[in-house]
Formats: sequence, C-alpha cells, structure tokens
Amino acid sequence: MFFVIGLGNPGFRYRKTRHNMGFMILDRLAKDWRCRFSRMEGTYQAAGHELSGQPVLLIKPMTFMNRSGSAVEKLAGRFPVDRSRLLIICDDLNLTLGRMRLREKGSDGGHNGLASIAEALNTTDFPRLRLGIGPPEKDDTARWVLSPFYRKEWKQVRGMIDRAVCLIEDVVLDGFERAMNRYNRNV
Repeated sequence: MFFVIGLGNPGFRYRKTRHNMGFMILDRLAKDWRCRFSRMEGTYQAAGHELSGQPVLLIKPMTFMNRSGSAVEKLAGRFPVDRSRLLIICDDLNLTLGRMRLREKGSDGGHNGLASIAEALNTTDFPRLRLGIGPPEKDDTARWVLSPFYRKEWKQVRGMIDRAVCLIEDVVLDGFERAMNRYNRNV
C-alpha cells in the first residue's frame, strides 16, 4: 500500500489557510478519485483508493499540525508502513508561491509538522512534497501560515494543486526518481 499524508489543521477556521495545503491536495485527490474520508483511530481521517491496481491510502492527521507525528505513529501501529511507500505533503514558506519540491529525505526545515513526524519515526528519511506558500510579509510567521490566501493568489494556488495531484499520481505509478526529474525543475 502507498500512504499519502497531507498535513494541515482540522476545522473550518483553517480550511483555506496557507498551512492547510496538505489537506487541500488530499481533498482534491479524494474528489477526483471519488473516495471519502472517514475517521480512524481518532487521530486521523483516511480515504482509500486503487490507482491502476496500486492501493493508496490518503491520510489527514486530526491532531493539528505541530502534533502530526502522533497520527503517523498511530498509522504505523496499525499498518506496516514502508518509508519508501510514504509521501508527506506540507506547505513551505521558504518556497515562492506556486513552487513545489519533492525530496526522498531531508531536514524538517523548521516545519513543525515535519519535525513531529521525524520524531515519531525516529528519522528524517521519509519522502516529502513541499508546496510553496511564499515568505511572510512581516516577521509574524505563525500569523502568516494561519492566514488565508489572498484572492489574487488563488489562481497560482489552484495551479499548484493541479500539478501536485499529477505529481502524486506519478509518484505512486512511476516512483520518486521519475517524478523528481519531471517536477522539481518545472514551476
């Protein structure tokens, strides 16, 4: 099974905020794949799909961003999770709006959700897709990531969501290396 974990914060208040890019991507995949999320284990929601014979489980941690690792830990306790069949999706304020970066491993880069997952898995060797939300306009990072996108930014956000959906499908079907070669060089 392939596990795609989108990071975000639960609740209507955070639905269209910059920090919820992971949830936005999974919501779009679930819509395209015609599958629904259901609560499992109390710490995450899951939606299953089969993509060209490959089983995929979409996971949305319901623990809030900074505690995403506890949901991943619960998931790993329930399913045998091979890190090479795992993809974490999160926002990145160090990337310009609309830019995406796929990596098979790396540091948390100051992202609390990735740090929580690294702590839970006891490694930073797990694949991640970072989605650019742009740097904060002021020094208040927390306010920036929890703010909604501006109306003028939504065209770029929708384009990034479209590309991320294609990228995820390519990763599941063709592997990380081919997807990295295809998407990391294109904005």
